[in-house]
Order: sequence, then structure tokens, then C-alpha cells
Amino acid sequence: MLERSSPTSQGRRPPAVTSTAPPEPTGNEPAVVGSASLRSRIALSRNLLLAALPADVVDRLLPNLEPVSLPLGKVIYESGVELKHVYFPTSGCIVSMLYVMEDGSSAEIAVVGDEGVVGIALFMGGDTTPSRALVQSAGQGLRLEAKALQQEFARHTGLQVLLLRYTQALITQMSQTAVCNRHHSLEQQLCRWLLLSQDRLPTNQLTMTQELIANMLGVRREGVTAAAGRLQTAGLIRYSRGRITIVDRTGLEALVCECYAVVKKEYARLLPAIPARPTWTSAPSD
Repeated sequence: MLERSSPTSQGRRPPAVTSTAPPEPTGNEPAVVGSASLRSRIALSRNLLLAALPADVVDRLLPNLEPVSLPLGKVIYESGVELKHVYFPTSGCIVSMLYVMEDGSSAEIAVVGDEGVVGIALFMGGDTTPSRALVQSAGQGLRLEAKALQQEFARHTGLQVLLLRYTQALITQMSQTAVCNRHHSLEQQLCRWLLLSQDRLPTNQLTMTQELIANMLGVRREGVTAAAGRLQTAGLIRYSRGRITIVDRTGLEALVCECYAVVKKEYARLLPAIPARPTWTSAPSD
């Protein structure tokens, strides 16, 4: 066997040896490496709540975050069923939280998009909730096991503060929805719903049938048809074949009740680390 001369004895460095073998682990590497980690980090950045987390929390959660597809109409969880995961919708995906009555009728109590998380009962200590979570706008999301979230919630104060502030903002949305449904016209309720939904989308178009909107608002389909017709006549929206285009957002904001502004201001106050999404003020011409 030939032996390589010592670099010390020869007074020069040995020739470089290339190798495709990975380096030996030292125990100080990040929790996740490789292309899967890169894809997960890109997806993570598309949920504003996750993107606002401290870097050390992200590194610990990342190995447990699972990309999932969230098609339109998918039920994420049902009333009274123990939750196993929390879901972080990413850009373009909206989840509606519904209260379902014994006769099957329902009403929306809140919407969650890429600014938030679905499944707050898991870190609030309840494990179950009387509401149903239904995908309102199809897209992608990140799923995290309950145990992983609960362990990190107990460990890191920064995560606790962020999630509790988000929960307070969500409760404000729920409370204001109840007030709006009781005291404001269907037309104003529809404006509020359209604006809240569009705030969570990267476009001014919503794929939504009038029947589904009626189920969300807890009203008859005929009422939604009439209200949407008035908004379309006023030049504020266009509606055709299950697609709603917001033509004049400024006009909707002028017509909507105070409930929309209350919710939006509270989210901005409680979650200053989450930037507001640029909004469409008018629709591009077809």
C-alpha cells in the first residue's frame, strides 16, 4: 500500500481530495436540512403568522410542519371531535368556521386565511370546539401535530404571546359577526363578508356560489341573490357562474357597516408584526 507523504515533512499541502459523501454530523446542525426543508420554508413564509415567529421557534417547528392540499368544501374538523392538528392556511386559502345547528342549518362565525391558524382549541386547552371548519377558498396549507404545537407553546413565551393575541383578534371577529348578523342589513353583511374574504386573497376574484354564501351568512339564498344583484347594479361587483369579482372596493367600504373596520383595526392593533396585504381598489378590465 502506498502511503501519502506528510504535509509537514514535505513542507507543502497535499492535493485536494473531492468527495460526494455528506459531512459527519456534529450535533450542531439545524433541525431540518435538504430540499424538503427549503420547500417547507418557502411554504412557511406564505402564512403570515408563521412568518412572524422567532427563528428558533421556526427551526423547532419546521420538521413537524406537513404541506397539505385544502380543496374547496373540505371539512378540516367537525364539532365536538378531538383535534389532532392545527392548520396554517397559506396564500389564497380561506377556511370558514361555522356553527351548525341540530337541523343542519349553519352560519359562519369567522374566517381564517394566511394571517392565522385553524384549531385554536389545541393551545387554549380545550381540545374540541363546537364549530366546524370548512375550506371556503381552495389552496394549500401547513399542518402541525397537536403535541408539537403544545410543547412549543409551553416552552416559548414569544409563541404564546403571538398565538394569544391572534386568538383575541379572532374572538373580536366572532363577536362582531354576531352583532352584524343581528343589527345590520343583509346587503351590509354581504359587503363585510366580501371584504373580509378579499383581504385574505391575492386577487379580487372569489369562487363562490350564492347558495354557499347563503349558508355562510345563515340566510336564504333568495336574499343573497337580491343583495348581490343590488351590489352588481351599483357597479361594485360582478357575478357570473359562481365567480364574484370585486369591481369597486372603495364603494364596498363606503357601503359596509362599522363591523368590518372594527375587526380590521383590532387585527392591526394586536398583530403589528403581520403586514397588511395590499388590496385591490378596482377590477382590471376583462
